[in-house]
Parts: sequence; C-alpha cells; structure tokens
Amino acid sequence: MSEKNRMIVGISGASGVIYGVRMLEMLRELGIESHLVMSKSAEITLAYEMDMKVAAVRALADYDYPMEDIGAAPSSGSFRTLGMIVAPCSIRSMSEIATGVTANLLTRAADVTLKERRRLVLMLRETPLHSGHLRNMLSLSDMGAIIAPPVPAFYARPDSIDDLVNHSVGRVLDLFDLDAGNLKRWGESGGSGKTPRATKKAQ
Repeated sequence: MSEKNRMIVGISGASGVIYGVRMLEMLRELGIESHLVMSKSAEITLAYEMDMKVAAVRALADYDYPMEDIGAAPSSGSFRTLGMIVAPCSIRSMSEIATGVTANLLTRAADVTLKERRRLVLMLRETPLHSGHLRNMLSLSDMGAIIAPPVPAFYARPDSIDDLVNHSVGRVLDLFDLDAGNLKRWGESGGSGKTPRATKKAQ
C-alpha cells in the first residue's frame, strides 16, 4: 500500500468520539487505508456518547492496534503514511505529544509523525484553556502540528449535529488535500445559503 493511501487515526478519551468514528467512515469512502489506535478512555466515552459498540468502531478501520503495542507499525518512521489525525484529542494526549514523553502507541505514533515531518492534526476538545495548555499548543505548532478544534461553521446553516460533525471532519481532511465531497464551502453555491458575491462573467 502506498503512503498516499494510508492514514493513522487516533481516538483519545476526550468528548466527541463521533469525530473519530466519522473520520474512519469518510476515509473508507475515500479509499484511504485507515490505521486505528483507540484508547481505553475513548471506549468509555463511546459508551456515554453513542449507541455503538467498540467492536463496531474498530471494524471501520482497515487495521486496528492495541494502545499498549508500542512496537506496532505506526510506531516506526519507516511505516510511511499521509500523516495522522487525532479525533478527538484530549489535553492529556496533546500534552504527551508536546513533551515527546510518550506512554502509549497513540502518542508514540503522533511523535513519529512529527519527527518524520508528516502532517499531524489534533482535533483538540477542551475549553476553557489555561496558559499551560496554550503553551503546549504553541510548542506543537512550532514543531509542525496543526491544532484544529472542531469549531462549528454556522455559515453552512447546519440542520443537525451530523451536519456539524461532517463539516469539521471534512475540513480536517482538506488539510491532507482529501475532499470528502460533503462540505458547504464559503463563496461557493450553497455555502452560505446565499449567492456567492463574485459574479461569473458571461462567455
């Protein structure tokens, strides 16, 4: 499998496990091979937030690794990928990645992604933030990571939570030049429920 068709997905224990689930679903639709690392805390969060079994989430991925398997393929830089997405990303996971002191496969894979200069996107789920959080975010940004909190895009006039989730996940995939095909984009027809400001000239 080419690295152009391979993505690591981490699901941490932060609220918003639906982002990780939807990410796996969209990657499958796009024909991207997914490699999942899901934490025990994420399994607990799943039970609170979704009517879905852990096995069903793991089945969405092409490959699934235990958190404690720090010798698995994603722990090595020679395992070539497009990069890694942590969706959602907890403050604990972010802090481990920022310091480089990684205790499990999820944070080790993220650290490897950074050292190999591949794209790492963290869908951070926390608010409010204190200065320690912000310093870690700045440190990660300086190292090349992208901090991408799932912020609602109300210009898309969402009708449901699914619309909000799809937009946030689609925008993260944009960062890898992957078009999920389900975004209402600003300035494009349907993006704001209005006609785009630019006028197309007659041929």
